[in-house]
Amino acid sequence: MSAVPFRSSFFLFHSFFLPLGTLGKLSYLLKMPVSENSQPEDLRQRTKTFALRIIKLYGSLPKSTEAQVLGKQLLRSGTSVGAHYREAVRSRSKAEYISKVGGGLQELEESVYWLELLADANLVAPQKLTSLMTEANELIAIFVTLANRAKA
Repeated sequence: MSAVPFRSSFFLFHSFFLPLGTLGKLSYLLKMPVSENSQPEDLRQRTKTFALRIIKLYGSLPKSTEAQVLGKQLLRSGTSVGAHYREAVRSRSKAEYISKVGGGLQELEESVYWLELLADANLVAPQKLTSLMTEANELIAIFVTLANRAKA
């Protein structure tokens, strides 16, 4: 199955399932810049991979109370990012889109916080969290851009 660019897939999906005239109200999504290689499937997969990495990290945490409490918080926030993004893609209004992207952004910020606490409390070696922190910060930058472009 070949991937369909966001604008095309968005238009095709919504043109079949939304009442006439609704597409004009959602044109903000069609105006969002999309590079040749950037498609919603990429971000869907990236957020899912991020969640899977969080799950794997949680499974490897020490069994101490502190590590498990922080780990469960990280598990909740880190795995909900992809769900927020998927909800945003299927939003019915600009406000709903901005809200869902904002929710994903909040969960990413929270995930970074829990990762920092795990490292600062010496529950996980900081170098083991470097790539996960980098990915979280890259996703934050992407979500900020999505929200700002939708607001413009």
